[in-house]
Amino acid sequence: MARIAVVDDEVDVREMLADYLGSIGHEVVTAGDGAGLEGLLANGDAPALFVLDVGLPGQDGLELARMLRGRLDPGIVMLTGAGDLVDRVVGLEIGADDYIAKPVALPELAARIEAVLRRRRPVVAVEGLPFGTYRLDLRAFRLVDGAGRPVDLSPMEVDLVAAFATNPGKVLGRDDLMRLAPPRDDDSNDRSIDHRVTRLRRKLEDDPEHPQLVKTVRGMGYVFPG
Repeated sequence: MARIAVVDDEVDVREMLADYLGSIGHEVVTAGDGAGLEGLLANGDAPALFVLDVGLPGQDGLELARMLRGRLDPGIVMLTGAGDLVDRVVGLEIGADDYIAKPVALPELAARIEAVLRRRRPVVAVEGLPFGTYRLDLRAFRLVDGAGRPVDLSPMEVDLVAAFATNPGKVLGRDDLMRLAPPRDDDSNDRSIDHRVTRLRRKLEDDPEHPQLVKTVRGMGYVFPG
């Protein structure tokens, strides 16, 4: 679990997020604006990840994200209005790791946070994690083949590979995979996992009809044998 800062000027939203993230094991600190955030940083124990509302008074969330990226190297998840596409694009351009639209779906936020923390966690050697004849480079967050050439996968597909590669031999159900590799689009029902696994097999398996990398465990989920 991680130390997380929630910065939102709406007290009820701030408290709701802090209570929920705290209930699943994170250590949560909060602030209502940029000045409050500076106070948190002055304490010296910098959070590993910041949840920033874009629409803050004074310095907005985009300005704070730019500041944080210049001073630290934290995970950053932006909260935006449902239709604020420009804010989302700008946020990602200045270094935010992900965004989620308000009103916030708490399980989705937790899944996005976990995915960001996992991608940023320095747990693998330079050569990466084995995934069959491939290797998963978590520093560059990409899959490479035996010759070191990047494989053309979408970010969601790399998330899925990471979920399997970091859990070899463990059967992962749809709920597990939704948590470890959350969707980055509107297709958020658990059956979407089946479609994503099928697409991944077509790209990586020698024989997608008889997969060796990601096997089906009937009635339970999927497993990477390792």
